[in-house]
Amino acid sequence: MNLPGDAAMLVSVVNMKLRDFYPSLEAFCEDAEIEEEELKERLAVIDYIYDREQNQFV
Repeated sequence: MNLPGDAAMLVSVVNMKLRDFYPSLEAFCEDAEIEEEELKERLAVIDYIYDREQNQFV
């Protein structure tokens, strides 16, 4: 999966995918072939963290 390089665009795309298509971050990362920790680190730069209960970066 081709994900945006810009962190603000990335969080928007990831949250939409999580909301509409994936039951968990793990499932999304597996399908997108991206390391979960790498994604979390990229979004932590703009102060987003993954909330498992909401299945969203907040």
